[in-house]
Amino acid sequence: MISPQQISGTGVALVTPFSEHNEVDREALVNLVNFVIDGEVDFLVVLGTTAETATLSDKEKLIVLHTVKEANKGRLPIILGMGSNDTLQLVDTINKTDFDGVNGLLSVTPFYNKPTQEGLYQHYKAIAEVSPVPIILYNVPSRTGCNLAANTTLRLARDYENIVAVKEASGNFEQIMDIIKNKPSEFMVLSGDDATTLPIISIGGSGVISVIANAFPREFSSMVKAASVNDYENARQWHYQLTDITKSIFKEGNPGGIKALLHMRHLIDNQLRLPLLPVSNVLYDELKSQFNSI
Repeated sequence: MISPQQISGTGVALVTPFSEHNEVDREALVNLVNFVIDGEVDFLVVLGTTAETATLSDKEKLIVLHTVKEANKGRLPIILGMGSNDTLQLVDTINKTDFDGVNGLLSVTPFYNKPTQEGLYQHYKAIAEVSPVPIILYNVPSRTGCNLAANTTLRLARDYENIVAVKEASGNFEQIMDIIKNKPSEFMVLSGDDATTLPIISIGGSGVISVIANAFPREFSSMVKAASVNDYENARQWHYQLTDITKSIFKEGNPGGIKALLHMRHLIDNQLRLPLLPVSNVLYDELKSQFNSI
């Protein structure tokens, strides 16, 4: 079982770099993995929303996962994103997946179907019964069309030892506080939004799965580390240094903004897959100005 320390702190939701020919750029991905590890993030998240996973073929998903594992060389825990709105299909996929070198599973709530809370519970129950690695629940109502209520999260946390955390991106602080207040002691609450990371840690959260940490791993990790030891003076300095650019990277959707910043760092080409597009020239220039001021 993964220890709480292995998925606390700063996790980075890695982008998938593409070449000018729209293929997975393995060399750029290796460079990105080394960059964020050198920036002292705590764990890696592969094939999440920021990775444009919805546009990757099954073969490409394997390429991305294997590339990250090879680049990581066992240095940090790897969390694999895997979700579906078809529970039986997801269970089958988990059963067929080689989890060697994978430390945990990040599974988003079913999207589009709009299940009830009992349906969500039964969905995660089915995953928990087959997953060979610990599970992080992922609640992001703005993308999925459904909210994993606090009571359902707490019920799952109490009923299944291998459900070890929730990535909370609801933006509902009343709900988040309810989970933190009533959760089992080992269960972790991770921020799913960069902008809310500091306040969530301040009320008892354990860390974040971050987008901005792709481009600013050391700065964002420094904020999280400071907040985690109650050094809020330094944490606030880092937080406010990054708030403007963090807000800007999401103005035209994710991962367009973060890929623009990584392009400025000469780590990747500024390529996305349809239906997503690179950010506009206006936003790119805005991000460039903010990037240069940090």
